[in-house]
Amino acid sequence: MTYRVRSAEERRAEIQANAARMGVDEAFISNLVDTFYQRVRAHTVLGPIFDGEIGDEWDVHLPKMKDFWSSVATNSGRYAGKPVPAHQKLKGVEPQHFDLWLGLFRETLDDIAGHPDVPDYFMERAERIANSLQLAMFGLPSLPRGGEA
Repeated sequence: MTYRVRSAEERRAEIQANAARMGVDEAFISNLVDTFYQRVRAHTVLGPIFDGEIGDEWDVHLPKMKDFWSSVATNSGRYAGKPVPAHQKLKGVEPQHFDLWLGLFRETLDDIAGHPDVPDYFMERAERIANSLQLAMFGLPSLPRGGEA
């Protein structure tokens, strides 16, 4: 395997060029976030979980999610939040909810993506993020939890 040494600026430029090639720009990300969270809110299982935490503060949450996905997809650097602590405080979230979230996210991408590579591009990142959050929230399933050793 050959490794290529790149500066942070070179890496960012490559990510942004690849995203642009697929039509992933701020308008696409805004549409993705708006469409996806409309579906989340209407979902019989996920909707109540999100509404319980966000309530009527969607006008605050959605811009944060747009900044988050802009940073994830285009390396824009717009997001400066801390998603792990935000998710660790959630009540009623179970590991299976991540599969529902990912399935709905994939469905949304399949419905709105204008380029065939876009769903996989986002899903690779979304799955990595979901795995990280699940690990932070629930630990490793194969390890005993708090005092069960």
